[in-house]
Amino acid sequence: MFNMIGGTQFADMLVEVDAKTRFSQALLGRMAKDIGELKAVYGALYAHGTENNAKGVCAMIPGLQVSQITMAMRALEAGGRLREANTRIIDFQQSMPIAMLWGQGDKASSDSMTLDTSRHLHSARMEYRRKQHGVGIYVHMLDTWALFHDQPIVINDRQAAPAVHGVEAHNCTRREDQIRLSLLAVDTHGYTNAAMAIAKLLGFDLCVRLRQLSERKMFMARGGTPPESLERLVVGKVSLRKIRAGWMELLRLIASIRQGRLTAAEAIARLGSAARGDPVHAAADELGKLLRTIFLCDYFTIPEFRREMHALLNRGESIHQLQRAVYHGRVGVSRGRRADELRAISTAHTLLTNVVIAWNTMKMQDVVDRWKVLKHPIEEHWIRRIGPVHFEHVNFKGTITFEIDSYADALIQRQSKLRARRV
Repeated sequence: MFNMIGGTQFADMLVEVDAKTRFSQALLGRMAKDIGELKAVYGALYAHGTENNAKGVCAMIPGLQVSQITMAMRALEAGGRLREANTRIIDFQQSMPIAMLWGQGDKASSDSMTLDTSRHLHSARMEYRRKQHGVGIYVHMLDTWALFHDQPIVINDRQAAPAVHGVEAHNCTRREDQIRLSLLAVDTHGYTNAAMAIAKLLGFDLCVRLRQLSERKMFMARGGTPPESLERLVVGKVSLRKIRAGWMELLRLIASIRQGRLTAAEAIARLGSAARGDPVHAAADELGKLLRTIFLCDYFTIPEFRREMHALLNRGESIHQLQRAVYHGRVGVSRGRRADELRAISTAHTLLTNVVIAWNTMKMQDVVDRWKVLKHPIEEHWIRRIGPVHFEHVNFKGTITFEIDSYADALIQRQSKLRARRV
């Protein structure tokens, strides 16, 4: 399939996807006035979302000045622009029939990726496996392969808070006629008992691939009698009294999240290990133990459920390889010192990754449609196993040239083109 698609330049991908989605209009707040302004926006995406800075990108794009790229980078840091542009790309990718073979859009997985950086960055921490300082980017991926949420995090911290926050931030923006997430798959670092309780009360299941056998404990309410087949496994007791004591305050906490008074990440951060002894923490922790027991029963007894969860997590690992191809270097010494700049780096990197995914999905759909016309044998279960994260056919390096002329009608204001003709 990818032999039929053929090789391409990353810059050509960017322009073609922009012509289909008009994400540059979301970044600027309007259509570009001329080709120079559009190139500056693309250059700002490169400067934020890859290892290059404004000066390096300027050297790769003929005809641009460093000041143009710098001004565009500051404009992209404005709240919501990159997120809106990313949403347009996701909607375009999910609109293609082939995406429905990969999933229904109601399940997701999440994981973090580490970008190497200077030890002088205030949010940088040592990643002990590689002995490098880095900053984390925590991303959420739909079962249709699209990255729908990202946020910079401090590595080595528990990731349950950003995991739950990403799903709630996504669900609260969905209309009544749109699909909401019902399941999030995470690894051991992305859960706590309290987080499982908060997630369930917010309307979705937090499913975790547990690494340590010591965490695979079964819990029952005090006074209950376990079945004979589970007598050896049940090692813990849950206090219903603690759940009742903190239940009303726990519901108030959920209501505060739904009303926007605080985020899910802030709520779970307050229910960390330092909150032991608090009635709300005790209620959430005890309820989370029961939910984890129900999850483990499903995990060990339903092979289809276990296979689906592992497939979601494995897709997340595949996404990381593509993310490394887009951003394979280090964050510059002078980059990421402001919170808004660090968020722009994270979201621009996610947007560029989604551009590759959306372009691959579009070309894969074209090949499938062509095969159907030619009566070429093709099975849906075969397509389900092919993901749009292939990148060996993409050239990410070298001199960057944007072939905008073919898409000028979709990307540049009509008045500007008329004035150019008159001149």
